[in-house]
Amino acid sequence: MPRKLPFDAAVGSLRQLVEGMVPGEELVLTVQGEPKAIVTRPARTSWPCQPGTARDTKHWMAPDFDAPLEDFAEYME
Repeated sequence: MPRKLPFDAAVGSLRQLVEGMVPGEELVLTVQGEPKAIVTRPARTSWPCQPGTARDTKHWMAPDFDAPLEDFAEYME
């Protein structure tokens, strides 16, 4: 659901409002409760991560990672 904001309240802080929006979010500017403009932040065109960048990264995993949890013992029966 898009956010609605009176036009007069957005005039002084429009830049901050747009920078705080997530891609694809809509902001409806209203005058006396009637929608007058819709501001939409465009969707992201590229993914910030590149495939393969964690290829040589060492990952640690606890030796008992796959061990059954005591809290769920009754569900495992």
